[in-house]
Amino acid sequence: MKNTKLYSNLLKLDIQRFAVDSSEGLVGTGTKLERSEDGSTWEEIADIKTIPELGGDTEKIDVTTLADDRRKQVEGIQNASNVQFQAVYKGASFAKALKEAGNRKQYNWKVTYPDGMTATMRGSYNIKFGAVAVNGALGYTITITVSDGPHFTAAGSTQPASK
Repeated sequence: MKNTKLYSNLLKLDIQRFAVDSSEGLVGTGTKLERSEDGSTWEEIADIKTIPELGGDTEKIDVTTLADDRRKQVEGIQNASNVQFQAVYKGASFAKALKEAGNRKQYNWKVTYPDGMTATMRGSYNIKFGAVAVNGALGYTITITVSDGPHFTAAGSTQPASK
């Protein structure tokens, strides 16, 4: 066979170029969920497939009086909520996650994004095994009942953002 140069061999694409430089966007590949009992030693808890929205919605406080012709509201406190992480079933990581699930103990949690940004929170967790389908991957959900947080720290910073 003749030595032919193909255009596809000459074209070099850096598919992960957004993974470390978030100036033009950020690919989620490499994002991880970690758990800690004391907040100093962290271990990756599962083979995470999806990271949920993190943060809380602010409650609205009605301050409308009978003299007002429109409803008036001011911001109240943020709601802490449950966050659900979808994971792919892999025996060893599932066993690690299942070991202490449902014990109502408060753990420190950290989501680390590819550029180094983190979101930390505190809460207990449970596991729910997902439905099984023909030709489908087995999976489960880790639900964290958030008691504090999340607190975001920008990439390259050591201090969480102020509230």
